[in-house]
Amino acid sequence: MSFVERLYLVAIVKGLIITVKHLFRKKVTIHYPEQVREMSPVYRGQHMLKRDEQGRENCTACGLCALSCPAEAITMKAAERKPDEKHLYREEKYAEIYEINMLRCIFCGLCEEACPKDAIYLTESKVLVPASYNREDFIFGKDKLVMPLEMAMKNAQLKNAN
Repeated sequence: MSFVERLYLVAIVKGLIITVKHLFRKKVTIHYPEQVREMSPVYRGQHMLKRDEQGRENCTACGLCALSCPAEAITMKAAERKPDEKHLYREEKYAEIYEINMLRCIFCGLCEEACPKDAIYLTESKVLVPASYNREDFIFGKDKLVMPLEMAMKNAQLKNAN
């Protein structure tokens, strides 16, 4: 190496030129509350368990979503429907316990693709998982996952109108 190369002056000048170029470029910072970042068309948000037009849960506890989950984030326990619960569940079998560990979930959408009854889907909601200090708060049960009854009825009305 020559004396000039050993001083690394050429490398230092090249680095400074790159730094100066970046000073005059447009900033990519987004001021969140005022500006909302445009989401990708393949964005997958929070999970939701669907209901049919009569308000009954679609899930039949077949377990295909849990089997297809690469992160093993879904756990469920099946139960038999009682005669007085016909207005709650479509089939004889239903998911008594359905939980998704959001700390393990990678939002890949394989559970949505594996479901034969179209019971689970990933919404377009911008809210993923609220922050918390307790690990138990990240295990979403049916209380957080099942579609609200009002939303199911509204979807049924929109479907009938079309």
